[in-house]
Amino acid sequence: MLYSEVYANRIRSLCRQHGITLNRLATLSGLKQSTIDNIIHGRSRNPKAKTLHKIANTFNMTLSEFLDFPELNDYYLEDDDDQT
Repeated sequence: MLYSEVYANRIRSLCRQHGITLNRLATLSGLKQSTIDNIIHGRSRNPKAKTLHKIANTFNMTLSEFLDFPELNDYYLEDDDDQT
């Protein structure tokens, strides 16, 4: 799994848990739909902290809480072909 997929999966999971669509996430977070789509579809491989912060706030989470999940914590960057 690529690093960008870890974020995309986290966002999808949180949307399912909170019962909101990706379109609604964009509206609530104040982000463009294209920004959310680019993260979800891997076109934005390394989203800015500010973007992730807005997404986290939408789920009533701090950025730290948003980033604290097993798939990201266990991710080994040296094996990532997605590095820039």
